[in-house]
Amino acid sequence: MATKQKNSKFMQPMKLSEELAAVVGKGPMPRTEVTKKLWAYIKKNDLQDPKNKRNINPDDKLGKVFGGGKKAVNMFEMTKLVNKHLS
Repeated sequence: MATKQKNSKFMQPMKLSEELAAVVGKGPMPRTEVTKKLWAYIKKNDLQDPKNKRNINPDDKLGKVFGGGKKAVNMFEMTKLVNKHLS
């Protein structure tokens, strides 16, 4: 007897805001994919704080996603800020 697997909320494709799409590419895409692409962007553009790897120093593009004006964003805070750009 086969059981039907329920799709996880994390795997559900989400609509992205324009600001987030500018960083990770056009959506819709699942949260897991958004997170993966965000980290790829952060690493590619060397945005991690060298002294404290848990902090991200956003560039202009990423700053728009994080709400602008912030010099550094903690990786745990990042998830909350990114969620505002998913629907």
